[in-house]
Order: sequence, then C-alpha cells, then structure tokens
Amino acid sequence: MDKNTATSIFESLSSGVRLDVFRLLVKQGLNGMVAGEIATTLNIPANNLSFHLKAMTYANMVSVEQEGRYQRYRANIPLMLDVIAYLTEECCAGHPEKCAEMRTASVCLPSVLPSITTDKSKV
Repeated sequence: MDKNTATSIFESLSSGVRLDVFRLLVKQGLNGMVAGEIATTLNIPANNLSFHLKAMTYANMVSVEQEGRYQRYRANIPLMLDVIAYLTEECCAGHPEKCAEMRTASVCLPSVLPSITTDKSKV
C-alpha cells in the first residue's frame, strides 16, 4: 500500500456516517447489505446514504453488486487489513518482535494483526 491509497481510505472514513456504514458492513461479513437495509438500520435518508456509499466505493472501502433492482454493498475487509499492516509495518524500527507486549494489550484478535517475524522473506 502507498501513502496516497492510505490517505484516500482515511479520508473516506473521516465521516461519522461512513464509519458507521463500514462498521455495519463489517458486522455483516460476506453477506453485506442492500442500500435500503443500511439506510433503515442506521436511520439515514436514502439520498444522504447514496452520497456516502458512492464516496466509499470510490475509495474502494466497499464493493457493490447489482441484485435486480437493488445494490448490495460489502466491506472491503482485506483492504482494512492492508491498512493495519501499512500502519504497523515499521513498528519498533522494523523489529516487530519487540512489540509483543503491546500486542497483548490490543483488543485485536492475533489472527488479524501482522505476523511477528524477523525474517523478511516470510512477510
């Protein structure tokens, strides 16, 4: 991931509405939700939601798939994992094994966090 991509993602999530939408879609996993369900669940007017979903789609934060008259949105979870890796790749000056104590203090599941290894060929 490069700085411009990361910046685009953070800009996309800087809106409270977009953050709520993304967290809701993460909760739904691979099933995603159609736009009307998102609007109803979050109590957002459809035209307002459409604006936010378009911005999130442009930033690649969500994918959209046409289902008849409806559009189903899904969170791009692999991209978020890439963001986490991008933010932490230089942790402890490139020695992530030194970060083990901080990792145990995190609420993230270990399977979501980047691996701790000193062998760069395994990354």
